[in-house]
Amino acid sequence: MTCASCETGLDHCHGTLVWHGDGAAECTDHGCAGLDSMRHALVIDCEAVDGGCGCTEPVYAGELLWAS
Repeated sequence: MTCASCETGLDHCHGTLVWHGDGAAECTDHGCAGLDSMRHALVIDCEAVDGGCGCTEPVYAGELLWAS
């Protein structure tokens, strides 16, 4: 199986782009040349990372629970 984007020369990345709560981004492909969402077929929030992400801590306020 071959990658259609590779075959056509389209600028892309095979890694997963991870967006963090503070607006920072990182890619699972250590050789990634750019963190633009359009280059990545898979883009997730850091909360979806297996094992979680320590960049945000839950905050309790009454009945609401959100990340800060």
